[in-house]
Amino acid sequence: MSIKERLHALRELMYKKNIQAYIVVTDDFHSSEYVGKYFKVREYLSGFTGSAGTLVVLKDRAALWTDGRYFIQAEEQLKGSSIELMKSGQPNVPDITEYLYSSLNEGDTIGFDGRTVNNAFACKLIEALRDKSITLSYQVDLADEIWTDRPPLSKEPVWELDVKYTGLSKEEKLDSIREKMAETGADILLLTALDEIAWLLNLRGNDIACTPVFLAYMIIEKSSATLCVHKEILNDEMIQQLENDGISLADYNDFYSLISETDNDKIVQLDGNTANYCVIKSIPENTKIIDNQSPVVLMKAIKTPAEMNNIRAAHIKDGMAVTRFIYWLKHNTDKENITELSAAEKLEQFRAENGTYLGPSFAPIIAYGAHGAIVHYEATEKTNVRMEPKGLCLTDTGGHYLEGTTDITRTIALGKLTQEEKTAFTLVLKGHLNLAAAKFKYGICGENLDYLARHPLWEHGLDFNHSTGHGVGYLLSVHEGPQRIYWNASANPKHYILEEGMIISNEPGYYLEDHFGIRHENLVLVRKGKKNSYGQFMYLENLTMVPFDRDAIDTALLNSDEREWLNAYHKKVFDTISPYLNGAELEWLKKVTEEIK
Repeated sequence: MSIKERLHALRELMYKKNIQAYIVVTDDFHSSEYVGKYFKVREYLSGFTGSAGTLVVLKDRAALWTDGRYFIQAEEQLKGSSIELMKSGQPNVPDITEYLYSSLNEGDTIGFDGRTVNNAFACKLIEALRDKSITLSYQVDLADEIWTDRPPLSKEPVWELDVKYTGLSKEEKLDSIREKMAETGADILLLTALDEIAWLLNLRGNDIACTPVFLAYMIIEKSSATLCVHKEILNDEMIQQLENDGISLADYNDFYSLISETDNDKIVQLDGNTANYCVIKSIPENTKIIDNQSPVVLMKAIKTPAEMNNIRAAHIKDGMAVTRFIYWLKHNTDKENITELSAAEKLEQFRAENGTYLGPSFAPIIAYGAHGAIVHYEATEKTNVRMEPKGLCLTDTGGHYLEGTTDITRTIALGKLTQEEKTAFTLVLKGHLNLAAAKFKYGICGENLDYLARHPLWEHGLDFNHSTGHGVGYLLSVHEGPQRIYWNASANPKHYILEEGMIISNEPGYYLEDHFGIRHENLVLVRKGKKNSYGQFMYLENLTMVPFDRDAIDTALLNSDEREWLNAYHKKVFDTISPYLNGAELEWLKKVTEEIK
């Protein structure tokens, strides 16, 4: 069926069930950023493949909301679908609640699969539409009746991550969580986010592409715990270890019935930003609920000393692979038929030569020329283009290693550049260097630092439409909260102090639609610096070890501090990576990391 035919079939079901608006989010049952094939309902109904977006279908029209990373991509993919693109956060663009309020009549019904809609969003709907007496029909998965060849739920085997990589056993983590429960007075803690469960149990899986997690829920009490999971994905040894640690097993699908049996005198804690609406509605009505951010969020964001040491090792391996890839790309574009897809395969080969490499941490972005202006572009057989010895190629890729997760963007000059390209490249680099060199007092949030990265662009009336930095998990999600670096403080209701041990990306960019895109990304580790009478000072340690392309830099635009910072970084890259290279690759690295006078 075409997208229009799928929407027509959906509307017929809506009419039969007396539903005037149907909402389809991107999430799975756990509010995951990336989801398994079974959960790609929004993509099935709209044709839009981005990782963020919400579809609203009415009887006579439909609209899709997404953020600035995907404006160009969504505009292209929604052509001919009859779905209107709503560019979230842009002037005169209504949000979803405003759109529904103006479109629905009093007493109408909104339908959605409550297992995929988090409680925070459902509560926002209820509050915004209260005076219209709107009914929420939250147990309707209409797409399941249309999607006849829908893939099954994934049930991939689970594997254990040794404590030498994590630094803490699951027993120690459980003890810490129970201490946090005691602080809030919770008798029961519900964990519904997959990365939180995987982190807690030191287990990893493969139920979501590029994110090594497994489908599960967890119920933690003061002296016991229950893991709701497809039991066939665990081996006998894991089951025995879990039992030894006081963790019993229940079926994945039994979670809702188990929490429905909660005693009314128990206090239940959950995180409404990840717990879905059906979870909330399954808890007995008179049970006291504490809706707080999960204690696991900050615990896993602050890496252990073992994780910090391991992640440095991962970036040496990754730096070696990406550096070799850049050398290969720059020296072979004019000799071979290199396309975006074949380049991605080549980089994967370089990474796979490292024995602890497990796979990509997200779908690779190899974007040549105008494709670089699409922030989260992903090459397909249809869009794949051959690279030529001219212009820019934006490469945003990452890997999972036993030692941790990487994420790096380099913009590579494949030949002669225009002055406009070199100027933009250098302005973005100036912002990157400014942020990398930041020294700040403890207590600062990412919002305080964002100006450092945007200032060189803002001076020229330029900007980029995404955050400057996101947190990164340890062999988990490549995008991990709660820390972030973003200029708009009002976009986040809560602000989080940058703590030692947090990993965050430094990735300013610039995108000129239909021409080129530029992004420079390193991962940095928040570290404690000097402490004196003024307080504790902090700094950012560069983890990524890959040179920036000097062929694209207009050195006249760099001030003395920026030259010094770049020279120091390139010296560290050479000292770190050179022992693993030889021959022509080593000679090239020596040349491209030489001091800029």
